[in-house]
Amino acid sequence: LVSRLIDRPIRPLFHSSYQSETQVLCNVVSHDLENSSDVVALIGASAALTISGLPFLGPIAGGRVGSIDGKFVLNPTIEEMKNSDLDLMVAGTDGGILMVESEANELSEEKMLEAVMFGHAQSKPVIEMIVNLAEECAKDPVELPPEPDNLEKLEKEITSMSVKDLEKAYQEKNKKSRHEKIEEIKKQVLEKLTKEDDSQVPLVNDLLKKMEKKIVRSMILTKGDRIDGRDTSSIRPIQCDVGIFPRVHGSALFTRGETQAIVVTTLGTGQDEQIIDGLAEEYRENFMLHYNFPPYSVGEVGRVGFTGRREVGHGKLAWRSIHPLMPKGDECPYTVRVVSEITESNGSSSMATVCGASMSLMDAGIPLKKPVAGIAMGLIKEEKKHAILSDILGDEDHLGDMDFKVAGTKDGITALQMDIKITGITEEIMKESLSQAKEGRIKILGEMSKAIKECREKVRDHAPKIETFEVPKEKIREIIGTGGKVIRELCETTNTKIDIDDQGIVKCAGTDSKSVDQAVKMIKNIIEDPEVGKIYDGKVVKCVEFGAFVNLLGKKDGLVHISKLKNERVEKVSDVINVGEIVKVKVLDIDGRGKIKLSIKDYDKNRFINHISKIELIKGDATKTIPQFLRKNKHLLISLLFLDFDIYKPTFIALKYFLPRMSKGAIIVFDELNNKQWPGETMALLKKFNINKHKINNFQFEPNISYIILK
Repeated sequence: LVSRLIDRPIRPLFHSSYQSETQVLCNVVSHDLENSSDVVALIGASAALTISGLPFLGPIAGGRVGSIDGKFVLNPTIEEMKNSDLDLMVAGTDGGILMVESEANELSEEKMLEAVMFGHAQSKPVIEMIVNLAEECAKDPVELPPEPDNLEKLEKEITSMSVKDLEKAYQEKNKKSRHEKIEEIKKQVLEKLTKEDDSQVPLVNDLLKKMEKKIVRSMILTKGDRIDGRDTSSIRPIQCDVGIFPRVHGSALFTRGETQAIVVTTLGTGQDEQIIDGLAEEYRENFMLHYNFPPYSVGEVGRVGFTGRREVGHGKLAWRSIHPLMPKGDECPYTVRVVSEITESNGSSSMATVCGASMSLMDAGIPLKKPVAGIAMGLIKEEKKHAILSDILGDEDHLGDMDFKVAGTKDGITALQMDIKITGITEEIMKESLSQAKEGRIKILGEMSKAIKECREKVRDHAPKIETFEVPKEKIREIIGTGGKVIRELCETTNTKIDIDDQGIVKCAGTDSKSVDQAVKMIKNIIEDPEVGKIYDGKVVKCVEFGAFVNLLGKKDGLVHISKLKNERVEKVSDVINVGEIVKVKVLDIDGRGKIKLSIKDYDKNRFINHISKIELIKGDATKTIPQFLRKNKHLLISLLFLDFDIYKPTFIALKYFLPRMSKGAIIVFDELNNKQWPGETMALLKKFNINKHKINNFQFEPNISYIILK
């Protein structure tokens, strides 16, 4: 990426006759961990070329521009850039700007242009220093090869043989047909002019390219006609679609003319983050965007291997365009990877990637703040005439004087990339270009909204489910365990991925909500301290003669004495439970040394099963009927008591018998009369057993609760 920043402004400054292979190497030999090395490398490359004696029409200089608290800052430090709304690199000669690369937080066109001009103005003192250096130590200029003697003659012959045919060929709107016709014309010219001397092939090809350039530029400047018949501000037909693949997490198809991108979004967990081994530090990236440009997209056969510099650069430009709008922190717990597959290309596949990525992310349920679109612009300039072209074709890119790409929302720019091949591009022309680009961007956003207007309310069924919560920092060690043993066991048991950072933020991810809920529950059990009287799910980890040890909260084990296994006598522990079983236990006591006493018989699920949703009516003399009822249902656990006595005495008798059988936080229902007549003795009992009182007219019966109604 840094190499591209340096290559783009220096490449157009070599003399057209210079054909020697030239390599510029920039090595970072020392770094202060405070300032970026790319600006220094660019200036160093410019200085080296200027003193080399090569036909380099420099020097150039450049710098980084940030915007902090609304003010431009030249070459801010790495730390200062964290608070900047703008990251803009600009390079150029003393006479004009050649290259711009930026990422911005929805800045206006006026603000972006102001930043570009600020950066260029600040680089001029560096250019002066390089000139002074060259005056002292520059090598003698390398001689350029002389122009061929027959150059003028060849130009006339090529013009007479091909100009009319080329003009006709460039009226063909279809890219493939147009290229076939042009290649056929070139073939005929080469056969006639190089039949006797094939050393003239490079020169003839070069002259043919110049003629093509002249034809296309003349068509645009004099007639306003572009290769495909559009006017200068028109955008090719756009077709958008989302959700084109049923199994992936998010997908979009974006087609503009003969350029098409299939963009797929995949959601992952923190374990899928990309680890960047940077020069200053190692860091993790949870948003990735990758761009693939296969040979078939331009009708060619080519080797498919390691990702090239162009593909990396285009992917990074699209990443910069989307990144400012991505949700931050807790808004999106996912690691997001977007992949753009270019299936057809005829102009600005990188901007097609931006549009497709925006729609694909919204289709995946990622809460993108606003939709993002991009457009590629071009410029043709001859003396005082100029034409700004919207949505340029590949041929217009090659034959034009400026290629710049603008991406952003309806409210501002998020990325700007500019490459200028000539000097003399004024601030006014740039302002006009950015204004026309905004009109095109708004139109493209309108076409995209026909396919999807806002992000989906939730992620797709096939996407991982993630639950995020916070735990005390001092509990992190307990969740991870020695050598990661506990967290590995949690992941294997629940079939989930669990991430925990230094701040205690835990993310549990799984393919379904059930497994995620199980993982969350197990983690909360690990960090929870056992409470007397509370019931927990536990796993039997060891059986001994006198009882069983049950793990109920992570690594917290408690003992269920053999007498607490069942209500009847137990001969052998293994007759009741075995190692590995999951049981419900009640905490009876925790002594001063932290040892936990548990009971299974005090929590017997059968008592709930036998009495669920059952209403019992007890009539007659309370002193007789209530004891009889309790002897018959000796394992009953009461959650609600409905009292409907008109006098105090039976109410008190009922409470005396039933309170020991009531669950913690149980409900007693009584009428207004009883409420007024309860004496202090009864109220003392209520307080002792922590019973909640509710009036009849405020109470609603719930299903699946054991009700006992006394009459």
